[in-house]
Amino acid sequence: MKKSGKIKTCYPYFKRNNKLAELIGVVLGDGHIQKFPRTERLIISANSNNEGFINRYRNIVRDVFIKKPTCSKVKSKNCVRISIYEKFISKRLNIATGNRSGSDKGIPYWAKKDKSLLVDCLRGLYEAEGSFSIHKPTCTYKAAFSNKNKKLLTDVYNALQALGFSPLYERYRIMVSKREEFFKLKMLINFRKY
Repeated sequence: MKKSGKIKTCYPYFKRNNKLAELIGVVLGDGHIQKFPRTERLIISANSNNEGFINRYRNIVRDVFIKKPTCSKVKSKNCVRISIYEKFISKRLNIATGNRSGSDKGIPYWAKKDKSLLVDCLRGLYEAEGSFSIHKPTCTYKAAFSNKNKKLLTDVYNALQALGFSPLYERYRIMVSKREEFFKLKMLINFRKY
């Protein structure tokens, strides 16, 4: 199988491009990397009613890994898991395995240096852990990113500032509340446009 090329013999680092930046964002938000004795498994959890999200991230995983991921419905739950097994996933994505609530990993430095990559990483983060809501009676606009990882919250806050927004940092949330900025951010990251 190795001679025929069906099983990889080397695992180079991924090409640093927009798809990788977005994948890292969604993995930091809704992803999980499991470690096994001889391999690792990347899992991205999705709402089973959100076909656009499922198709988009299944395709991005396939394009980054050059390998078809598995999509499986979780019994008795409204969840689909996009998963792929391969060696050195954690090392190549630079994301820790297991629980990452106290991790010091956030938006990659190479994505912070390029506006296009930063926007794609933010898209993945907001698709996973973000929400855009409007309360018409009070004309309230809230673009929120919620997470318990302080490093990730700080990175999102700094990224939004670098892109010209004026976010508010709350305990476990980053908020963009100005009406113009709300729509500008939603359009910039193409939130929920699949």
